[in-house]
Amino acid sequence: MKMKAAVLREFNKPVTIEEVELAPPREKEVLVKTVFTGFCQSDLHFLRGRVNFGLPGVIGHEAAGVVEEVGPGVTSVKKGDHVVATWMVPCGTCPECLSGRGYICRKSVETFHQGVLPDGTSRLKDSKGRQLGHQIYVSGFAEYMVVPEKGAVKVREDLSLDQACLLGCCMPTGVGAVYNGAGVKPGDSVAIWGMGGVGLNVVRGAKLRSAYPIIGIDLEGSKEAIAKEFGVTHFIDSSKKDPVPIVKELTGGGAEYTFEVIGDPGAVLQACWAVALGGKHVQIGICPPDAMVGIPLTFLTAHCNSIVGTQYGMIQTFKDIPTFADMAVRGELLLDKLITKKFIVEEINEVAEAMKQRQIKGRWVCEW
Repeated sequence: MKMKAAVLREFNKPVTIEEVELAPPREKEVLVKTVFTGFCQSDLHFLRGRVNFGLPGVIGHEAAGVVEEVGPGVTSVKKGDHVVATWMVPCGTCPECLSGRGYICRKSVETFHQGVLPDGTSRLKDSKGRQLGHQIYVSGFAEYMVVPEKGAVKVREDLSLDQACLLGCCMPTGVGAVYNGAGVKPGDSVAIWGMGGVGLNVVRGAKLRSAYPIIGIDLEGSKEAIAKEFGVTHFIDSSKKDPVPIVKELTGGGAEYTFEVIGDPGAVLQACWAVALGGKHVQIGICPPDAMVGIPLTFLTAHCNSIVGTQYGMIQTFKDIPTFADMAVRGELLLDKLITKKFIVEEINEVAEAMKQRQIKGRWVCEW
């Protein structure tokens, strides 16, 4: 079928809106009519070339829609089901999957950086018949998606699909990091660098875990209001003040858990220096491949601190995403408040520039 899609042909160049050809779903694949797609900080990383996925290709990895057609052998969803597209599709057979860590499935990581689906091929071509890549299995900035069956998670239909698309990335990445990556307990002190979509979900997770204090840090003071709505007890504008001594003062020596959500080496270093003795730094943001920070080794030994990286909130998609959908319907996740603007795909370059200039509060989503 022919459809409209956002295509990235070169890193650090504008996205083009093109008519592309989408082939039908093959065995164990699902055709989904896209309804909403979120624009994530990670999308900006893709546009800048910080993460490769096989150019040229159709971008977008945070999407939800309605099943239009299923390929042979599909049993978990049917036509008309509401689904969230997931960008990590566990193979189920590699050592990571067999140990319950499908969020770092080695086969998926190898495959999606090539811009193909799990069988090693693409369903996308441009108007001249040339192959286009899939952005990490989803390619959600398009009218339709062909995704692996394991990458289409059915969710309840009373959850609006604009909120459901956020379950594809920013919500589980943030809340999951609190629950799974850190294991925050009631009364634990938490500091979060970055009050974007993922950062606000870290805040929400900390709030749901009854952490205190919950300290939000951002270069944009204008994000204070939404950060407090999601649960921060204290906000620091890091464009005006060094957050490290303030965090230490508010927590009596350092936060038990710090989170960096931006992928900025300077913020990572600040977050590490703000950790309490015996505390843990949780790294969520994607840093440039060649980025380095200098941390004294006493951080690990004499201080008994630890650093842990998290991906996708360390979730099990088919188990956790329906649970998150239940929480969203109960109003626990505030996803309705997280969505602050809806746009059309023709505006995507303006949205990317707004993200680059730190002008986006909450999450902006594309409506199809």
